[in-house]
Amino acid sequence: MSTNRLLPPLKSLQAFRYAAQSLSFKAAAEHLYVTQAAVSQQIKTLEQSLGVELFERHARQVVLTPEGEYLFEYAEKAFSLLEEGVKGITEDPNPNTLIISSVPSFASRWLVSRLGKFQAHEPDINLRLSPSSDLSNFLDSDLDLAVRLGRGKYQGLKSTLLFEEFLLPVCHPSLINNDESIKKQLVNIPIITDTGPDIKHVWPILQRFLDMYDMPMNSHLHIADSTALVEALLSGQGLAMMRFGLVYELLEKGQLICPLPIYMKSQYDFYLVAPPQHFKYEKVMAFKRWIDHEVKSIDLSWKKYLLKNSDFKEVKV
Repeated sequence: MSTNRLLPPLKSLQAFRYAAQSLSFKAAAEHLYVTQAAVSQQIKTLEQSLGVELFERHARQVVLTPEGEYLFEYAEKAFSLLEEGVKGITEDPNPNTLIISSVPSFASRWLVSRLGKFQAHEPDINLRLSPSSDLSNFLDSDLDLAVRLGRGKYQGLKSTLLFEEFLLPVCHPSLINNDESIKKQLVNIPIITDTGPDIKHVWPILQRFLDMYDMPMNSHLHIADSTALVEALLSGQGLAMMRFGLVYELLEKGQLICPLPIYMKSQYDFYLVAPPQHFKYEKVMAFKRWIDHEVKSIDLSWKKYLLKNSDFKEVKV
């Protein structure tokens, strides 16, 4: 048989707490918006439930008994902890400061250059951006929101899709002579491999595709950081599979080109991630409205790119 003892009614403990704080049933009644008689009855019910007296009742005041002092210490801690927990899921502790974590490549190549627009829209919000590849559980930090590249499933957290991501082979235009066969040229262009988890799975598929056209994959450079990889491409060091959202502006400007008419749907997309209650914060809602509008340029650019390059073929991952 279980020896666990049921707790007394929460309402009685709450009445006791406020009466013990003020040593006044009247003050407790005013705090709880009930009558003094109701407080007196709740405490009597509590005393009967526990089998001890919690107050010494005198003509004009009440005093805690030793048992009352002992219980008050724990009741105060328990209710304070409950109040803190409720506050944590209903109130924003720092309404004027927005702390965001972002995938470093997205932060450096897209987000940072646009944050001035958000600041212009929301001048009262102090913004702190922390580039990081790690996904925080939000329990051990002041983090409000994260921009993450993944599958959108994070235990205990809510995620909302920012935009879908696509992969395509790109290189510097100086590596391609449009007057010669692309196939013959690509054989001599080194492949720069990205060892990140969002790209690593595409290499076997790309290798099989190239083998179909007798184009062996020549790779000697492996880079795990997408930002560094873009710099390697811009300096003409080879060809790489890249996320469209990372290079679409460079493609629009002609600073990079896609010499092979293929693309793949990435298994990873971009999401806003946070505990569910954070999405109710005014500052988070403001940022979400802003970034949802801004990332439309990526989707629009992708649709235009496919229309312009109607011969592009999707390679299934």
